[in-house]
Amino acid sequence: MEFTLSGTCIIGLQWGDEAKGKMVDLLSQNHDLVVRYQGGANAGHTVVVGDDVYKLHLIPSGIIHPTVLNVIAPGVVINPATILAEIQSLIERGMNLEGRLVMSQRAHVVCPWHVEEDKLDESLQDDQENIGTTLRGIGPCYRDKVGRKYALRLIDLIQDGLADKVERIVAYKQKILNALSPSPPALDSQAITAELVEQGQQLKPLIADTNHLVLDAVAQGKSILFEGAQGALLDIDHGTFPYVTSSNSSGVGVCAGSGVPPRWINKVIGIAKAYSTRVGGGPFPTELHCETGQVIRDIGKEYGTTTGRPRRCGWFDAVAVRYTSRLSGVNSVSLMMLDVLSELDEIKICTAYKIDGEITENMPADTETLRRAEPVYQTLPGWKVDVSQMEHFDELPENAVNYINTISELLKTPIEFVSVGPDRQQTIKCKNAPVVA
Repeated sequence: MEFTLSGTCIIGLQWGDEAKGKMVDLLSQNHDLVVRYQGGANAGHTVVVGDDVYKLHLIPSGIIHPTVLNVIAPGVVINPATILAEIQSLIERGMNLEGRLVMSQRAHVVCPWHVEEDKLDESLQDDQENIGTTLRGIGPCYRDKVGRKYALRLIDLIQDGLADKVERIVAYKQKILNALSPSPPALDSQAITAELVEQGQQLKPLIADTNHLVLDAVAQGKSILFEGAQGALLDIDHGTFPYVTSSNSSGVGVCAGSGVPPRWINKVIGIAKAYSTRVGGGPFPTELHCETGQVIRDIGKEYGTTTGRPRRCGWFDAVAVRYTSRLSGVNSVSLMMLDVLSELDEIKICTAYKIDGEITENMPADTETLRRAEPVYQTLPGWKVDVSQMEHFDELPENAVNYINTISELLKTPIEFVSVGPDRQQTIKCKNAPVVA
């Protein structure tokens, strides 16, 4: 299976978990670099190659290909212990990472106090709806990044003066924890410094100025695949706020996170499941609170890569995905996990919302307004055929093709790829799919 692409972005178009890792792995073979540009270890990308399953959290999904350089850009927040464990797990599986992984010296560090603050934030929510944090300190780290005064970057771990910075930050963080936590943990600045110094030395060979590295690659005409984490509906500015992540997870975040100007990005592929899922709280207009939702969850193994939490499941929401496709400048869509729907007698697609008695095809900005949205459905017949071993578009059953084409028409975007199973080979290039103007 050959794909020729360059300067390409992979963007999740829903609430994350769209199987972006599979598409990044698949398309990496024809790129020189894979650049992960935002998020942290709260993201989990699963790559399946035959009997081998790789669960990646910080390392780009292109790492499976031995000729690809994998770059973690400044927009990512990195827990040193987490990435060191991830590196070690790949080495133990026989993977040679030498010269194949680089991380930005500008990337911010998730520190022990961030994890404690994350736990504290969740405990203080009382009975309010859970935002869905993974409790890995990602949000508090991004908060310090924006606040600037109490942030650490990877470059700080390998330079003099780290102890003074940690001591100053710990003194501040301890006051917050003491004031708000019923049982505040004791932060030991000396122990934390020693741990960060050791981790910094282990990571030092991998730390570089990735801005220059990537821009040099652009100047040399190398092909780059940009890998996003989470999904566009979780974008901090443009998603279903406040039930979002802490970074720009839509296409608008690619340039800021990677350091590559928009003029060098020539293609954006949006990744969407053939149905919808969501983790944590927040509005979900097409959510299924019935047996069908559980069937989708069980067949699709809809449990988090990072947390193992069961995902909320529902019908495909064309209103939401049309919004995120436009927001991210999508050229084409990869429709994932089509095989999961193969057992259903009929399948619904949300084509519009009914809000306060009025029909709209636009995604509302206000969360409470979205909660009141009643999905307007188009019902299509199922195909009741196992599609997981099909390799060409014209092999797909007529009802499956009709489902794909209907989504394409609703999104006003061509469906370029269809995934019919977890393995990289279970991917169909839709040469015969309609191109929608």
